Formats: sequence, C-alpha cells, structure tokens
Amino acid sequence: MRNLDAWRALRAPFLTGLALSAALLLLPLTALGEPPAGADAPPSAGLLTLPAAPTPVPASAPPPGEWDASQTLNLLGRDGQVSQTTMGDYLWGVVAAEMPASFEPEALRAQAVCARTYSLWKLRAKSHEEDGADICADSTCCQAYLSKEDAAQRWGEGTASAYTAKIAAAVADTDGQVLTYEGGPIQAVFFSSASGATEDAAAVWGKALPYLVSVDSPEGEEVPNYRSTVTLTAEQVKKMAAEAGLDCDLSGEPSGWFQNLTRTASGRVASVDLGGIALSGGAARSLFALRSACFDVKEQEGVFTFSVTGYGHGVGMSQYGANAMAREGAGWRDILTHYYTGAQLQTGL
Repeated sequence: MRNLDAWRALRAPFLTGLALSAALLLLPLTALGEPPAGADAPPSAGLLTLPAAPTPVPASAPPPGEWDASQTLNLLGRDGQVSQTTMGDYLWGVVAAEMPASFEPEALRAQAVCARTYSLWKLRAKSHEEDGADICADSTCCQAYLSKEDAAQRWGEGTASAYTAKIAAAVADTDGQVLTYEGGPIQAVFFSSASGATEDAAAVWGKALPYLVSVDSPEGEEVPNYRSTVTLTAEQVKKMAAEAGLDCDLSGEPSGWFQNLTRTASGRVASVDLGGIALSGGAARSLFALRSACFDVKEQEGVFTFSVTGYGHGVGMSQYGANAMAREGAGWRDILTHYYTGAQLQTGL
C-alpha cells in the first residue's frame, strides 16, 4: 500500500483482533452492516438530545479526496483475484455495500469514516498478508464491497446516478478522517439497528474496549423488519442443537427446555439455558438464525416462538440510529463521537 509504509512499520498486534475474528465466525452477522428489508413505518420518538444543526467542517480540513486518493491498497476480491485501488475508490464501494444510499448524507459520512477507520485497523492486523493483499471484499472477514457497476445494477437507472454522486460526496467530505484511541485506529465495528441501546463489546465478544460501550440509540419502528419472529418446532430445536454438538437434555416437556434467561443492561439476552446447557445470547442468536440477541422465547403446544428486536451484533455504530440522528440534525462528527465513546477524530495516520 503506497504511502502507508511509514505507519505499517509501526503495526503492532491488536489483542482484540483474534477475539473479534473468532466471534464473527460464530455469528451470522454479515454483521459489519446488514442490509435492511421490508416496508417503512412511522418513526418513533428519538432517545437523544441532538444539536440543532450539523457540525461545520473546519477551515483547516484538507481538500476533498486528497488523502484518500494518495493511498493505494491491494484488494482481495470475492473471486480470489487481487487488484489495486485507491483508498477513496475502495471506501466508495464499502459505503455503497454497507449502508442504504437513501440514508441521510450525514449518516453516509459517518459510515465512510467507520469504513476508513476499520480498514486501517484491519491493515495493522495484516489479515491478508499471505494472500498478497491488504484487505478483502468479504463482509464476514473485512467489509462488504460493491463495484460501481454492481451498485448501479442494484439501484436501477432511476437512482444510480444520484446515489453514485451522493456516496462519492460522503467519502470526499470526510477525506482522511479516522477515529482513533490512544493514537491508533479503533475497531470501528457497526451494525444495522439497535433495540434502544447499543451493546458493550465485552458482553458480545468477551473483551472490553473503552470506546465500544453501551449508549442510547434513537431508531425504532421506522426500521424495516425492526421486529421479527422465528417459529421453530420442538423437533427443529432438537435437530439444531444436535447439529451444533450441544449435549442438551431435551427429553422432557418442551415447556421446560429454555430456562434461566438473563439480560444485559441494553436488554439483549446475556445467557439462556437450553436443556441444561448455558448459551450466550450471541450463541443462541447464531444457533436459531435470529436477527439479533434481543429476543424473547415462548413455547406453546411444542412450538417455540422467538420475538426479536433489531438486527446485528449491537456493538459500535447503529446504522439506522445514525440515520435517525442525522434526520434530527446531528452531524457526522456528533454521530461518531456518540457511538464510539472517547474516540478522537484525526486526519490520516
């Protein structure tokens, strides 16, 4: 990656990288930004006190695109081929893939900074050094990525031109801006939608990070499929548990299979016993293919109904929460400093 040799020499292993990577393998997240689905509903009341207007860009900001255009990286595509691209072009593809282009401009700008920051964090982790690449286009490993051609096909002729320009502006307007903590890029994870509050990283991945703690998030019923339901028969639950290698005792009545459900401070399931085996909320979410770990489970006549709120792992920036904040007047800096407690913004690294 041209012009990044200086800071590459300073790379140090980031202790939480392995923990997050392992967790991502266990959770069906595509969790670094999951696409919305369904119809819109009336917005709920906001939970935050927001500024009256977006924070203005300081006069000392670099010309749009200058820093991002000066950085090149090797991108491992989903086809296994490695290609070279600029940071700016790569970020355009990430924002297009990870956040709906219909979102507010300030939310898209916040997403661009998250994508840039997470990219630099991954580069320091050297995740794809053996592949001859800096980063990949797989959302289960790095971040989702769309080429301009694929994005235009997804959006359709009526909106492709406007959305292309809108995302380009979001990247250029935040050129080189990186979220840092104690001098290094943060693990700027994000997800789709929260159930009133984000989650503490320690509750999901077992490793506390000072900038990934629970904060209020203002989205609600306006989020497509904000509330979802998964229905499973007792036989399906037995089969899933067996396929996962869980030594559960499911010989009794189904009404007694799920016990001792506890919650985190944000309302997500911390743990639940299934046939005497304790599962974390994230493990239960993965096992039963739930949209989030914020769920209730009820049994009636051998059928289990999981009532779920929100979508994603819940850590870091909520994308729909960012959009709700932007609609109420928050700027991208306000959004980022809200969701990443104590993180600082700086230009480049």
